[in-house]
Amino acid sequence: MLYNELGKTGLEVSRLGFGTMRLPTINSNADIDESEASAMLKYGIENGINIIDTAFPYHSVGIDGNGNSERFVGEFLKENDLRDEILLHTKSPSWLIEKKEDFDTYLDLQLEKLQTDYVDIYLLHSLTVPDWYKVKDLEVLDFLDECLSSGKVKHVGFSSHIEVDYLIEILDEYPKWEVVMTQMNYLDEYYQSGVMGLDYLKEVKVGSMIMEPLRGGRLVNNIPDEVQKLWDMAETKRTPVEWALQYLWNRDDVDCVFSGMTSLEQVKQNIEIASTIDKISPYDQELIREVARTYRTFLGNRCTRCGYCMPCPHGVDIINCLTEYNIAHMMGDPKASAMQYFTLIDDDSRADSCIDCKECLPFCTQMIDIPKELQRVYEYFGSEFDHF
Repeated sequence: MLYNELGKTGLEVSRLGFGTMRLPTINSNADIDESEASAMLKYGIENGINIIDTAFPYHSVGIDGNGNSERFVGEFLKENDLRDEILLHTKSPSWLIEKKEDFDTYLDLQLEKLQTDYVDIYLLHSLTVPDWYKVKDLEVLDFLDECLSSGKVKHVGFSSHIEVDYLIEILDEYPKWEVVMTQMNYLDEYYQSGVMGLDYLKEVKVGSMIMEPLRGGRLVNNIPDEVQKLWDMAETKRTPVEWALQYLWNRDDVDCVFSGMTSLEQVKQNIEIASTIDKISPYDQELIREVARTYRTFLGNRCTRCGYCMPCPHGVDIINCLTEYNIAHMMGDPKASAMQYFTLIDDDSRADSCIDCKECLPFCTQMIDIPKELQRVYEYFGSEFDHF
């Protein structure tokens, strides 16, 4: 296993982190196959992974519930006497915080589930712009100060699916941020905070953690023929998993990549890749960009996110509805973006809130029939999250 220094934390982290959002299950998302999952974690730790990522809602019945991932991880670490061998990383459910006392309530509950008196890294989970302003008003920075001084938390940060301007704004609010988790893969260089966000994290020496390196597995499954033909032209032949992970590890602004692995075979495969230095040639770097361009030809519509259609007089988040639809359509599966569609877009701002008033039509630079496209978005994702 290869290791990187995590920003200014002073921590040495395995460049492959173990994500526990997609552990194997038996009957439902909440029912973890503990035997298989334990074998996976044990193999990962024995072979060099030294950081585990979990969160309050992981492996719950719905996306907002009290999940079983933290509980399982806590029991595993205690039973195997491994708590001091790994860096434990979990997140505060920002969207559930309604009053400042909730910060402590959730942290104490999480520590209880994890069967530990501290976590190494604690993030504000999946910050949206409204959630950031909400928790800021509830004095979240004072809470983080108290976490650090009490020893319940060793390092603090946040995860987000926001644009780079907001990422920088949040970073500049608090000098004690040490870790940030963002979404990144070779399709997402200019999605959300993207490469510009990673560049800023490096500049301010904040540790960078990556989620969705495989785009929920969509970059490695059901490869389109047009994409496979490009991979076949590479100077160095790689599997789809190798392309996705080594693309990230060839960057000097990526410290740790979390993979939500679902089988022991995936753990073994990813560890082998993470233990190999694989310098991607300039030719193959350009090939990756061509693969990304090819995927984008599968977009569902021509939205360029110019923003001229906004604000919608009825509150529809037109841009992000079309964006998440485009990404899911590009990957050929609503699961590719369903979670982000339902968690990052408010209930009354989704596509089904469109009343076909057509006031947006004169402003679209791409001459898209926006109400018609929003109807397609609604038909694609549905009205509630049931994509586990």
